[in-house]
Amino acid sequence: MFEKKTLQLLQLFYRETGRVRLLDIDALPELDTEQQQLMHQWLETKRNFTIADVTAQHWIKTCSAGYITEVILHSDGRLEEYTLFTRMKTVGSWKLDDGVIELMITKGDNDYNCSIIANRNVNIHSAIEYKNNELHSYLKLAQTLPLSV
Repeated sequence: MFEKKTLQLLQLFYRETGRVRLLDIDALPELDTEQQQLMHQWLETKRNFTIADVTAQHWIKTCSAGYITEVILHSDGRLEEYTLFTRMKTVGSWKLDDGVIELMITKGDNDYNCSIIANRNVNIHSAIEYKNNELHSYLKLAQTLPLSV
């Protein structure tokens, strides 16, 4: 049985290299020899997040449907999310687990869980979002740079 992070990486590999929709874990095909080589190359573009990457950062979160929010990750594990233009606020929590940022947000009757995998070459990262424990969306999150004083 694969660990959670390995399965998430497989989901993102198929999405980002095959240009297919995001596949649920139980629908992931096995990698053949050629795909294993491609996966190894793709993994070279990923890395683990560190706590220094995460705390007190502002992020822009978007999905292919065009929904855009600003997410603020506080050092105590809280998060605040604001719709980018109307500034509607939502709160939740986050944690760093095995180099993956895990976001947990409740909006009304819906629970959203998001796993963010770090990109090695640019601060635009890939994520998988679940809504009420069902695969929901492929996301991109961009870290913003702090203002220098």
